[in-house]
Amino acid sequence: MLHVVKAEYREQYKIWLEFSDGTKGVADLEDLLWGPVFTPLRDLDRFRKFEVSPLFHTLVWDNGADLAPEALYERAVRNAA
Repeated sequence: MLHVVKAEYREQYKIWLEFSDGTKGVADLEDLLWGPVFTPLRDLDRFRKFEVSPLFHTLVWDNGADLAPEALYERAVRNAA
């Protein structure tokens, strides 16, 4: 099963990610930030305050938003670092 093991904010809505299989890359999440849970994350100050959940092994925010590791992986692989 794929997990996010590390994440660092880069710029705008981009986050550098490292996954449990060793893959690393930058995921641009801007186009995903719509709907009741994600629209508040368009505020960059709030967006930057993500964590890697030790329980869910993916990015989570304080408002309950989270993204599946597989969706993050797909975006990060496009921009593998």
